[in-house]
Amino acid sequence: MSVCEDMLLCNYRKCRVKLSGYAWVTACSHIFCDQHGSGEFSRSPAVCPACNSALSGKLDIVRTELNPSEEYKAMVLAGLRPEIILDISSRALAFWTYQVHQERLYQEYTYSKAEGHLKQMEKVYTQQLQSKDVELTSMKSEVSSLKKVLEEYKRKFTELSEKLMERNRQYQKLQGLYDSLRLRNIAVASQEAAHEPPMMPQPAVFGFPLGNAARFSGDTTPHQGQRGEGDFHFKTFLASSPPMGDSGNCFFSFTSPGNDLDQYPGGNRAYKIKRM
Repeated sequence: MSVCEDMLLCNYRKCRVKLSGYAWVTACSHIFCDQHGSGEFSRSPAVCPACNSALSGKLDIVRTELNPSEEYKAMVLAGLRPEIILDISSRALAFWTYQVHQERLYQEYTYSKAEGHLKQMEKVYTQQLQSKDVELTSMKSEVSSLKKVLEEYKRKFTELSEKLMERNRQYQKLQGLYDSLRLRNIAVASQEAAHEPPMMPQPAVFGFPLGNAARFSGDTTPHQGQRGEGDFHFKTFLASSPPMGDSGNCFFSFTSPGNDLDQYPGGNRAYKIKRM
C-alpha cells in the first residue's frame, strides 16, 4: 500500500502512479505527477483535475521536489520562529493525512465496487450453475432411460439372434433332407428306367390310339376308290370287315378330288392325309 511505502499517488483519475522526482501540489490538497501537472496547469485559468476547483492564486499551484537535497532542508525553514515552523509542519502533515484519507476512500470505493461486481457475477454464475444442474439432472434421467431402452433392444436382439440361429439350423436340416430325397428319387428313377422294357408302338388313326392292336388286320392302308379320280375308301378296322370291293359297307367314305393319300408309319400315328 502507498501509505506503508510512504509514497503518494497521482490524483489524476487515469494515472494513479507512484510519485517520485517532482510533483505538482494544489491549494485544494491534491497532488499530480509532473507529466499531467505540466499539461493540465499550463492552461489559463487553471482548474484542478481532481475536484474542478479554480486555482487562480499565485501560490495555489506549486511544483515541488519530493526528495530535496540536504542543503534545501537546512535552509528552507531557517530563521523562522518555532510557531511558524510548527504551523508549516502541521499544514504539511494535514496535507499528507488528507491524501492518505482520500486514498483510503478510493480503495474502499474500489473494493465496494469490485465486491458488488463480484456478488453480481456470483449471482449470475449461481443461476447458470443451477440451470446447468437442472440440465445435468434431466440429461442423467434421459441417459438412464436411453440405457433402459438400449438394454431392451439388446435383449430383443439376443432373442432374435437365437431365433434366427434356430431357423438356420432347421433350414439346414430341411435342406439336407431335401437333397437326400432328391438324390434318392433320381437314383430310383434311373434304376426303373434301366430295368423297364421298351414300349411297343401302338397303331392309331388320325392321332387316336386304338384299343386292341391284335384285332386289326394287317392291311389297314386306305385304297383309292374306283368311282373316279380322287375317290378313296377306308377299310373297316375290325377283323370281320367286308372285303375291299364292297365299298358300300365301309366304315369311312370320303370324296375329296385332287387329294392323294400317303402312308406314314409311326409309333403313335397310323395314317396321315396330305393335301397336295
